Amino acid sequence: KAMCSGKLQTGLLVAGYFVYLLVGAAVFQVLERTAEKQEKMAAAQMKEAFLQNFTHLTVAEMEQFMKNLTEAIQNGVYPVGNESQIEDSSWDFSNSFFFAGTVVSTIGYGTLRPKTAGGQIFCVFFALFGIPLNIVFLHRVGKMLSLLCKKLGEFLHEKGMRKKKIKFLTLLFFLATGILVFLCLPSVFFQITEGWSYSEGIYFAFITLSTIGFGDYVVGKQPGRNYFSYYRMLVAIWILFGLAWIALLFNL
Repeated sequence: KAMCSGKLQTGLLVAGYFVYLLVGAAVFQVLERTAEKQEKMAAAQMKEAFLQNFTHLTVAEMEQFMKNLTEAIQNGVYPVGNESQIEDSSWDFSNSFFFAGTVVSTIGYGTLRPKTAGGQIFCVFFALFGIPLNIVFLHRVGKMLSLLCKKLGEFLHEKGMRKKKIKFLTLLFFLATGILVFLCLPSVFFQITEGWSYSEGIYFAFITLSTIGFGDYVVGKQPGRNYFSYYRMLVAIWILFGLAWIALLFNL
């Protein structure tokens, strides 16, 4: 009964955790998408004005254009391509879910961030409750995975192995499995999807799962590449379970 109760609690926690992220993603999308579209329209108008008058611009006007261009890029708006790209949003649901995951995990790449007052205030409260929830989630999932370690240890014990050797082999097994599942294989996937080298994929995976999050490599941001729907949402789920694997290693 205790085991069934524990599994039920874990299931409810995992479900509640992902509902929290889904709701957060929906709210971020609603609060930020319109403002982003307005920024893109302003950037497109700035680009059009420059193309029409660039041969007649003064030095001061050119410097102002460069300043506006830099600000637009820093805000995640790239004035390249045609007008149809104005409708392409960095705050679609997949990106919003990815952002919500980076907030509660404290990775915070910095390439996607709320700019409206409502979005910023919501982000504060979302993180305030989401970060502790994330810690509880990682602890519970890590604990659930540790039961697998225990079962593996019991199996090896039945085979007549010593405790020290069992502990070493258990650690080695979950370390090797985790490196394969959360570092090596995803790096191949990023190499194909993002056009990075394999070493860049490894670098991104490690920097992400260690929650350093420099922001120099971010998924779904390569110009000219077509990403499938919910790509960044899947990456966010990989991050969350990768963090749970790291939590498991600390508990072994």
